[in-house]
Amino acid sequence: MQIKSTIFILSFLTFKFLHATNTPLSLDYYKSSCPNAEAIVRKEMECVVESDLRNAALILRLHFHDCFVQGCDGSVLLDDTITLQGEKNAPTNLNALKGFEFIDRIKEKLESECPGIVSCADLLSYAARDATVLVGGPYWDVPVGRKDSKTASYSQVESNIPRPNDGLLSIISKFMYQSLSVTDMVALSGAHTIGMARCTNYRARIYGDYQTTATMSNIAEPNLKALKSTCPAAGGGDDNEAPMDYVSPKLFDNTYYHILLRGEGLLNSDQELYSSVLGVQTSKLVRKYAENQIAFFEQFSESMVKMGNITNPETYVDGEVRKNCRFKNT
Repeated sequence: MQIKSTIFILSFLTFKFLHATNTPLSLDYYKSSCPNAEAIVRKEMECVVESDLRNAALILRLHFHDCFVQGCDGSVLLDDTITLQGEKNAPTNLNALKGFEFIDRIKEKLESECPGIVSCADLLSYAARDATVLVGGPYWDVPVGRKDSKTASYSQVESNIPRPNDGLLSIISKFMYQSLSVTDMVALSGAHTIGMARCTNYRARIYGDYQTTATMSNIAEPNLKALKSTCPAAGGGDDNEAPMDYVSPKLFDNTYYHILLRGEGLLNSDQELYSSVLGVQTSKLVRKYAENQIAFFEQFSESMVKMGNITNPETYVDGEVRKNCRFKNT
C-alpha cells in the first residue's frame, strides 16, 4: 500500500511538473497581432509606479495570487456575479489584494490598440515584470500566449495560497503543489522586499517569538516598538500596514534576506525560512541571497518565468481573451 501511495505521489508531481513547464507560451506570441503590447503595458506601469512606488508590490502580489489558483489565467481579476463566485472576497485575498484599477487602465489601452488580442493573464504577467524592474529589480523575458479563464476558485485560494502564519513544511508543500522547488520558494519570497503586511497578519509574530529570533539591535528594538504602537495586542488596527522590509521598503533589493538573518522577519512564514529547525536548505539559501544580490536576482527571474508557466489547461479548450478583465465576455 505504501509503495502504491508513493508511486501515486510521484506520478502526481510529475504531472504537475509537466503542467507547469511544457506550455504553449512563446516570447513572440504577439509579434504580428499586437507588436506594441509590451510597450503599452510598460508605459502604463511607469505611470502607476511613478505615482506611488508601493504600487509595484500590489501588481506583483496580484500575479502571485493569480498563478497559485488554477494557474496564471486571470481568474483573480474576476468580480463576483450572480453566476460566478470570484476569488477576490476569499478570506486570504479580502483586504489583501489591491491595484485592480491599474489593470483596468492597462486593459483599456490594449483594447484600444489591439481589440480582443491580449489576454488579461498575459497583461498581468507583463505588468508584474515591469513593476519589479521599475523599483530596481531584475528584468526577465515574459513568455506569453495565455488565455483567460471563465471560472475562478474561491476554495483554492484558501488551500493554495501560503498564509502569514504558516510553518515551513506547509509553505514548502504549497509551492511543491505548483511544481515549484524549495529554491523557487526562497527566491520568490524575496518579493516581500517591496511588500506591505497588515497588522492582522503579523500581530502573532510581534507579540510572539519576534524577540526570541531577533538580535534586538539598535535598529530592531525601535522598529518593534513602532510596530506594536500601531498593532495592539488586544486587537484593533487590523488594517494598519507595515513594510516587510523596513530598511528599504520601496526598493527591490536583497535587504529582505538581511532582515531574516537578524531574525527580524515581519511574518512568521518569512522568518521560518531561516529560523525553522527544519530549514537546513532554506537557511543556506537565505544566507546565499543575503550575501549575493546578483544570485538572488538571477534566481528570482528564473523562478518568475517558471511560476508564470503554470497554466490552466482548460483555458486552451474553453478560454477567451476578456474585453474587461473583471468579467467574462458575454
